[in-house]
Amino acid sequence: MQNLVIVESPAKAKTIQKYLGAGYEVRASMGHVRDLYSTKLSVDVNHDFEPNYTVIKGKEKLIAELKALAEKSDTVYLATDPDREGEAISWHLATVLGLDMNLTNRVKFNEINKRSVCDGIAHPSKIDLDLVNAQQARRILDRLVGYRLSPFISQKIHRGLSAGRVQSVALRLVVDREEEIARFVPEEFWTIEATLTPPASKKQFKAAFTGDETGKIKLNNEANTKAILARLEGAAYRVAEVKKGVRKKQPSPPFITSTLQQEASRQLGFTAKRTMKVAQELYEGVEVEGYGSVGLITYMRTDSLRISEESRAEGNRFISERYGEKYLPDKPRYFKSRASAQDGHEAIRPSNVYLTPEAAKGSLTSEQHKLYSLIWRRFLASLMANSLQDTLKAEIRASQGDEARYIVFSASGYSVRFDGYTALYDNSYEDEDGKTALPELSADDLLRLKDLKDEQHFTQPPQRYTEASLIKMLEETGVGRPSTYASILSTILDRDYVERESKKTLKPTELGTAITALLKEKFPKIVNTKFTAGMEADLDKIEAGGYDYVKMLHAFYDEFEDTLQKAKSSMEGVKISLESDKTDVICEKCGANMVVKVGRFGKFLACPNYPTCKNTKPFVENTEGRCPVCGGEVIGKKSKKGHTFYGCSNYPECNFMTWDKPTGQACPKCGKTLFRTRAGKLHCLAEGCGCEVSARGKKSDE
Repeated sequence: MQNLVIVESPAKAKTIQKYLGAGYEVRASMGHVRDLYSTKLSVDVNHDFEPNYTVIKGKEKLIAELKALAEKSDTVYLATDPDREGEAISWHLATVLGLDMNLTNRVKFNEINKRSVCDGIAHPSKIDLDLVNAQQARRILDRLVGYRLSPFISQKIHRGLSAGRVQSVALRLVVDREEEIARFVPEEFWTIEATLTPPASKKQFKAAFTGDETGKIKLNNEANTKAILARLEGAAYRVAEVKKGVRKKQPSPPFITSTLQQEASRQLGFTAKRTMKVAQELYEGVEVEGYGSVGLITYMRTDSLRISEESRAEGNRFISERYGEKYLPDKPRYFKSRASAQDGHEAIRPSNVYLTPEAAKGSLTSEQHKLYSLIWRRFLASLMANSLQDTLKAEIRASQGDEARYIVFSASGYSVRFDGYTALYDNSYEDEDGKTALPELSADDLLRLKDLKDEQHFTQPPQRYTEASLIKMLEETGVGRPSTYASILSTILDRDYVERESKKTLKPTELGTAITALLKEKFPKIVNTKFTAGMEADLDKIEAGGYDYVKMLHAFYDEFEDTLQKAKSSMEGVKISLESDKTDVICEKCGANMVVKVGRFGKFLACPNYPTCKNTKPFVENTEGRCPVCGGEVIGKKSKKGHTFYGCSNYPECNFMTWDKPTGQACPKCGKTLFRTRAGKLHCLAEGCGCEVSARGKKSDE
């Protein structure tokens, strides 16, 4: 007897093969096997949006192999990922392999360990066509928007642009934030801070001015501040009131996709794309010494905070053994998922808490270890007892002898009574209250003033989004789903609609701003967060079997197509010009400043007076490099296939050319320009030099 099990990746296949053993052949589909044609719309809008699928180029041989194996197998199990996308892959596989859709051969598991895999094989189900239809609806929607809207914005701005149903909303959020920053008018405010010490103590603490006997006061200019300072000259500082308390701090819930991406960005500096790549590796299986190939975490695309009772019991047992019973809460803690969350998967957690990050470290890459440690610690901390903090808040009054007139200062802080979950996972960065312990204070204590400092401030504009904060906003507004956040960000960055500033913050480019302005004016619904979130909710309804996906597509497309035709009509002959497209290169035929255009093979220079003047020139990229042959400038050019290469600006007198990118660094041996290979190696191309420079700046002679 032979059974065929089809999964998505080779790593996953290797791990599952180990668990199933003889009698099973586990193969990988390498992701999707069919998709819409890439060269045409592939959706028949006149016949209920019938999709036209084709085998993905390069997958023909794989499908032939799977067909041959399927014919020889007693049962073909489809064990792709347990989500919409995975369900659709199983459906496409069943179609190309000629399997009966009524067979109970769909296998799902949330984590890849022997118990889950064997249980999944023992309890297969039918392919869920509601999930398939939800994925098809999303794919068709994205194709309709992309293939109908992208040519329009390309025609109005420049060639090669794209607009996406969800990416356009994400871009708008970044652009709107930039406009908020530009409109922001700073307001002046002042602070006064006193540094004090209690009686019979040298321990200093700081207290902030809050008001006077009349109530709270906001210091909004220097004059008001100086008036308060005048009242403080020679004043005595006395503790008027002390409030003590105990604060319970609860741990954060285990990770879902969005919070994992946010925390990996904050703590590890990972992009969302990098986080998901590493998480996928941990989920599918890693060779761990003493364990073999094992899946380290549960499925990483989820928005549910639910965890299984079995995993809770295992985590509690580990905490009790390592930290003691007092580190467990009196009763189990349950976190509530968002109302829109899909509860099909658990939160992201380790598959085996006893496989600690320390035990696995030698078998993991640096990135895998960092992310696994983050997931492992966050999960266990979510099961642990609260942290207990002793809080102290003091009101301090400063007066010049008249007890009826006084200035009020406030000081607060805490000390840790019981560390609880923070023994494993410290999220104190989330605190907005005072973070340091105050010295022991009592009412009527006379304090000594060590320093009095006034300082001018200005209110700050809203902060630019980071990847983490943009993902949080997408989640809060209901735009996109856990499986799409990383790809949304990658798209708007890769297409130069958004750029990173200071490594982390996101700033729209002129191109991104122009696209958003055009879409806001002509297609307001496409870039409306509520409208897009409503479509996500409709997709959820389709998945639940409560909405016909063809009806949903009609409701969107009929209005969208009408809006598109009106936009085309109103903007006939209109072309949007970007400042970044203008150059100081003069057209020698008519004297106009040439502009950058995008053609089939990339950028080129063209006269803006076209069609009156049809002059064009190659687009060159200036660099900091100098030619190692003649000393001329090295410029970037495009090959006929659109690839960038670098050559001497004195061509054809000098024929120097290279694929390596020039840098601004000088060769430590001969002083000429260093070039960087595609592999990242720095070397000198001057004849007879042969110097190579390591990333740390050390040279080695060949």
